[in-house]
Amino acid sequence: MAKRDPSPSTENALHDFPQGFAQTPVDTRHGNGGETQQVVAKSADHGDGQIHLTDNFGHRISDNQNSLRAGARGPTLLEDFVLREKIFHFDHERIPERIVHARGSGAHGVFEVTKAIPELTKAALFQKEGNECPVFVRFSTVAGGAGSIDTPRDVRGFAVKLYTEQGNWDLVGNNIPVFFIQDAMKFPDLVHSVKMEADKGYPQAASAHDTFWDFVSLMPETMHMIMWAMSDRGIPRSLRTIEGFGVHTFRFVNAKGEGKFVKFHWKPVLGIESTTWDEAVKIAGADPDFHRRDLYESIENGDYPQWDLGVQVFDEAWASKQPYDVLDATKLIPEEEIPVEIIGRITLNRNVDNFFAETEQAAFLPSNLIPGIDFTNDPLLQGRLFSYLDTQKSRLGTTNFHQIPINAPKCPFHNFQRDGLMQTQVPVGRANYEPNSLDEAGENSGPRACPETGFTSFRENGERNDGSEKLRVRADTFADHYSQARLFYRSQTENEQAHIRDAIVFELSKVNLEHVRTRVLSRLRNIDEDMAKRIADGLAMDLPEKAKAAKEPVDMKPSDALSIQKQAKNTFEGRTIGILFAEGSDKESIDKLKADVEKAGGSVKLVAPKVGGLKVKGGELKADEKLEGAPSVVFDAVASILMPDAAEKLTKNAAAIQWFADAFAHCKTIAHCKGTQVLLDKANVEKDEGVVPIEDLINVGPVRHWAREPKVRDLP
Repeated sequence: MAKRDPSPSTENALHDFPQGFAQTPVDTRHGNGGETQQVVAKSADHGDGQIHLTDNFGHRISDNQNSLRAGARGPTLLEDFVLREKIFHFDHERIPERIVHARGSGAHGVFEVTKAIPELTKAALFQKEGNECPVFVRFSTVAGGAGSIDTPRDVRGFAVKLYTEQGNWDLVGNNIPVFFIQDAMKFPDLVHSVKMEADKGYPQAASAHDTFWDFVSLMPETMHMIMWAMSDRGIPRSLRTIEGFGVHTFRFVNAKGEGKFVKFHWKPVLGIESTTWDEAVKIAGADPDFHRRDLYESIENGDYPQWDLGVQVFDEAWASKQPYDVLDATKLIPEEEIPVEIIGRITLNRNVDNFFAETEQAAFLPSNLIPGIDFTNDPLLQGRLFSYLDTQKSRLGTTNFHQIPINAPKCPFHNFQRDGLMQTQVPVGRANYEPNSLDEAGENSGPRACPETGFTSFRENGERNDGSEKLRVRADTFADHYSQARLFYRSQTENEQAHIRDAIVFELSKVNLEHVRTRVLSRLRNIDEDMAKRIADGLAMDLPEKAKAAKEPVDMKPSDALSIQKQAKNTFEGRTIGILFAEGSDKESIDKLKADVEKAGGSVKLVAPKVGGLKVKGGELKADEKLEGAPSVVFDAVASILMPDAAEKLTKNAAAIQWFADAFAHCKTIAHCKGTQVLLDKANVEKDEGVVPIEDLINVGPVRHWAREPKVRDLP
């Protein structure tokens, strides 16, 4: 059949005249009521369609300020199609938010293969070092709504969409390598329990309430994840400094059909960083969009966030010898047992042009895999394969959500699926089924399946499994709920352990049901007796009898890879230093310190009591932020260059005192000049290894000085 030109219906303005690029010459005038009216200038090119405001069907609008009325003070007329369309569209601008992961931030980037692994997978992407593909990454909190804060104690979603030549590969994970539950059957119950309580409608974006901990106390499989969520991993400093994990065990399949298990890791190049709980709470008040803003501004400034993709690869022979089941999503594989091998790097280098069109409409599906990567029998993963596809219909309104630009593949896609709500493609011919013989009549017969290059599932299914019976049962290899929780807790530093205990005390103090608190304590005794005792003391409760474990826990060798502090990087890269100055400060000293920090890879924000130009020694200097609007919690370290009289004046400013008091309490580096001492004394800042002269900032770095913590905080 002869090739036909595209249907005239595809020749429209959607691509020829994209939104948001008009530079319109404007005349400003005022209407009868004094309203401002900006209109296309009389001198403009009135043949230029892009500068003229229209309705959605291309009709130019003459007045965008006033409804059509029957007289100046009369009723609005129903015939006003401009008003009706504008209000109609506005009324339907919002779509249902995600049930979980509603609060998210995204960015575009590129993935590059740094080590080819053809011996492990036939995926085309990994056949050659240097192969690249575009990516879109969305980070999120889990429990809160779309308008909730960025810094609650919560899991963070880490979803990556790789647009490969073989189709989209969605690696939909979290910043924690394990999950609360083992079977997708319990996912609705988990989410219902952690969301706002059904009768009250609160708390928002918080797990510190009755129903969540009631669920946890009755589900011992949650204990490992609880250790992670209550650790500093639950309150990250930046989205740029979180790890990412595929959570589930997947499978690599090579060109010979040989399969091996694989766990996916994203390692942040900047290192892992967290906040303290007090800091996270104060950031929420100072800047609810802290993580979103940090990600956006870092990319805008050219400080592109990066993560290395690593894999843990192992076979069934190794898996069968472990005291846990590798198909259990509540378990991890210690990196000391199977080291993480780095095979690629992701770089986020472009912010979205429109948050709704891209970040909000992005649809991630664990079922999006490419040949060479396959599923396993992980029961949580199996449920997600259905759920993530199913939810897009209610959220995005159509089975054609794959045609939304952010979701569409960047390789050819052809099939016989037709029609549906909001269909934007115009298929040619009548071949909407196969097999067919329309080619014998000279017509296009459409695409066909290809056994050689198409996706094929790994054939074996006998790995410690008898598929001859249909059972609603959990394998007994899933029964150990405490050994890895103990492993995680005992792999932390002493003060990281204290943070976990403090977090659990706080959360349980918000639980009004005493029997729930008691049951949680009984479970914690299976993890660590001393931890349980200290938490009970923090709640002024007696330690209950230890809960019976389905399988007695065993001691596993501690893993440094599970601790943030044991992996801490002393670097200025990706860190922001706040420099406080005031009238009379030495501009030369400020400029030098700023240059030194930037040379070391960091960024600087100048903070002052006023944001306008201040007279300083050596000229005039403008602040980036006003003191009251830039508390020290938003910086990684602080410095001050103040004259004694200015510092004395600031001792009467509560924000200035709190600026230093918080930095000290949060164990940050404080670099100061001699003139600042009176203000430090007022803030009860004591000299230690992290309170240093201004000239020592570069050597000390923006690190946490955890030895200070016992002085500023009573931890259980």
